[in-house]
Amino acid sequence: MEPVNLPPGVQVIVRDWLNANHVLIADPDGTALIDSGYGAHAPRTLALLRAPHALGERRLDRLINTHCHSDHMGGNAAITLAYGSSISVPVDAAPLIERWDTRELLLDYADQHAERFEFAGTIAPGEVLKLGGMDWRALAAPGHDMTALVFYQPEHRVLVSGDALWERGFGVIEPVDRLADRLAAQRATLERIASLDIAVVVPGHGAPFTGCARALEHAFQRLASYEADPLKLARHCLKTFLVFALLARGGIARAKLPAYVGRVACYREYNERFFRLAPAALAELLVGELALAGIVAEHDGQLVTRHS
Repeated sequence: MEPVNLPPGVQVIVRDWLNANHVLIADPDGTALIDSGYGAHAPRTLALLRAPHALGERRLDRLINTHCHSDHMGGNAAITLAYGSSISVPVDAAPLIERWDTRELLLDYADQHAERFEFAGTIAPGEVLKLGGMDWRALAAPGHDMTALVFYQPEHRVLVSGDALWERGFGVIEPVDRLADRLAAQRATLERIASLDIAVVVPGHGAPFTGCARALEHAFQRLASYEADPLKLARHCLKTFLVFALLARGGIARAKLPAYVGRVACYREYNERFFRLAPAALAELLVGELALAGIVAEHDGQLVTRHS
């Protein structure tokens, strides 16, 4: 693996798959944090921020979200309470936060949770943010989230990509609504990233990496497979939602899973659109594929993820 060199004052706190990574950017004049993790893990997030090699005793002036899904903005309320930080969200996400649209924010719809918060400002595509004494350009990155932004630092050639690009893929694209628009948006986002001169990518999940071209090649291949097979995309989405739920809950009893997928809205809606199975059959389909991939296991009747 090639060494990753980040600009002075930039630190990445790599988290597990329930929490987005935190990007801490600091200089003598102030500190900013990009993305706050999952709400239930806020005490751990605050402990990581207060570590001597992170913020230590310094204040946190600003909190910025790449997009407003629970694993990226779930810690906003707790961090603001602890530090008094001002929150900035993508401009197109602002109406969703103002009305607390739990469907579009993928909260109760997917059995995810976040504490409501107030934001102080918005960030528009094309805006330049001064963070850590450097200029970071906000770029539109719709697809996984149609309101998302990424942040690019041209001198050091660093991209904070959120869920628009990972080393092995990107965040889920929902197939139940405006699928053609979402797929086209994700393709445009990848093409926009490909046009940049990038040395290091700081993804929302996984370690920072070099080799952006390789990641983009893999992402385009994955996107093409979803464009060709929406049913494959639907299975991927539901498996992702289920893994998230297992991580958040610490596991789910296998005997209770049919009732769970019959109750939680995302499984009901996807099932009606794509699968048309009894809840027990849908549950077995998802668990079977996840177990075959080595992602989940069963212990004493309890389904758990190997990410735990």
